[in-house]
Amino acid sequence: MTIPLPFRADGLVAAVTGGARGIGLEAGRLLVAMGARVVLMDRDEGAAVEAAAELGPEAASGLGLDVTDEAAVRAAFAGVGEREGRLDILVNNAGRAIRRPSLELDLADWEAVVAVNMTGAFLCARAAAALMIDGRRVGAIVNTASIMGLSGGGLYPNISYQTTKGAIVNMTRALAVEWATHGIRVNAVAPTWTRTGFIGELEQNPALMARIREVTPLGRLAEAAEVAYAIGFLASPAAAMITGTTLAVDGGFLAQ
Repeated sequence: MTIPLPFRADGLVAAVTGGARGIGLEAGRLLVAMGARVVLMDRDEGAAVEAAAELGPEAASGLGLDVTDEAAVRAAFAGVGEREGRLDILVNNAGRAIRRPSLELDLADWEAVVAVNMTGAFLCARAAAALMIDGRRVGAIVNTASIMGLSGGGLYPNISYQTTKGAIVNMTRALAVEWATHGIRVNAVAPTWTRTGFIGELEQNPALMARIREVTPLGRLAEAAEVAYAIGFLASPAAAMITGTTLAVDGGFLAQ
């Protein structure tokens, strides 16, 4: 794949959370094609190492990380700084969903989603920004939000996911303003339903899949690579004047 110059990331180092599969892996694959060296971070360390091997040992490495563990996050990002000598890009992608009606959602399940989608995203953004600021480097953070962070109109109950993804949208704005003086851009993507294992159980419901296509003007689910392309753009020098933005990758869903 030949990448035009403004979209290159030659010599840059990127960390991708939730990087072993789905959107995270596709983002890692694209960043490697753009010239970056990529660290795939995932709770499933074996899958992260295997995915990195697929991308090539000279271009990628895999690392186990539970983003809800503050000490582990600090250690993981410090390790990247020591091994790579720099960090330029964070794709803040780790996520979790527990799809239950609000009256049936236990507090423990609510907190489990909040811990990954909101607190984990903050912990990783903070650790990445500290490395970028210490290295006096221009940096880019791309958070994975969701159309459900910009719309309450879900097709099924998913309150903890919707709430945390809405928080990501505003966290993106707040961090973009706070860290702009350090040259760190913070943006987000808001994908629609995307064909990955993350929605695996939903694909077992043909009526729901048909309804998703009906409410999407382009009439289909997104592919993980299509979301990755938006992430790659926001992480690249081509987006040098873009910060605090949430880019919908939604087939027109939010335009309605």
